[in-house]
Amino acid sequence: MMMYRPQFLCPGDSVSIVSPASIINPDYVKGATGVLESWSLGVTVSSHCLDHSGLYSGTIDERMNDFRHALYDPAVKAVLCSRGGYGAVHLLDGLTDDIARNPKWIIGFSDISALHALCVSRGVMSLHAPMCKHLTTEPADNRCTHYLRQILFGEIPEYKENPHPLNRCGEGRGMLVGGNMAVLCGLISTPYDIFLPGTVLFIEDIAEPPYKIERMLYNLKLSGRLASLSGLIVGRFTEYTENEGLGGTLYELIRKMVDEYDYPVCFDFPVGHVSDNLPMIEGADVVFSVGERSVDLSFCIK
Repeated sequence: MMMYRPQFLCPGDSVSIVSPASIINPDYVKGATGVLESWSLGVTVSSHCLDHSGLYSGTIDERMNDFRHALYDPAVKAVLCSRGGYGAVHLLDGLTDDIARNPKWIIGFSDISALHALCVSRGVMSLHAPMCKHLTTEPADNRCTHYLRQILFGEIPEYKENPHPLNRCGEGRGMLVGGNMAVLCGLISTPYDIFLPGTVLFIEDIAEPPYKIERMLYNLKLSGRLASLSGLIVGRFTEYTENEGLGGTLYELIRKMVDEYDYPVCFDFPVGHVSDNLPMIEGADVVFSVGERSVDLSFCIK
């Protein structure tokens, strides 16, 4: 699949903050605005970014229109999702053509994984990366904030992380896809199914019991999707309780699930609902290398 890389930003460009799903704390939007402005970027806040409609920041039409306005505004070069939370899936079918016609950096994680899946389906790279709360509450020298800024301005980082005892060494090459496990598994067999052959997959989740994660992985295994990967990056799974009655820890269950394959696998990679949430360029070709001393991830884009 040929993937389009959105234009990198320059000082003076604008970023639009939108709320495609759940309600956001206004203080986080204000804080993120200050950080982006310190990067010499203009900031626009969408019309319904701070609104309330039940659990959501707006009705489906209001959230859709905010997102479309950001995509069609020529001054806006990137769209920062204010937060995740359920609701992004409402926008997928309605934004399909708009994403393809106006490829811009879409930034976010958690339920924003649904929008990243949409971008992949339309051949557009996007950024699985921290959002407003992170930009507001983490120190200015936080490395993930630093890497996000670097990527937006065209400086592509290379990640070198610590090994884990369950890792399987090797090197894999392919398109990087992934995100929140439950969200992505909810899109299997739809036009936004990102479990594609030859890809390097990264996964993470929050508040999902280990048996549910294992059940999702069995879906991928029984459908042949796990076997066809070029590499697996197991990120941070948070706010759950281990259940040794399942035959091991969550990481051990995942490792057993992929034991029969020969691609590289790493565990505890810093991506997910944690402060150390490395930006991942979805849709980019990567070289993923797991060694005895380090785990290396390089993005092959210019």
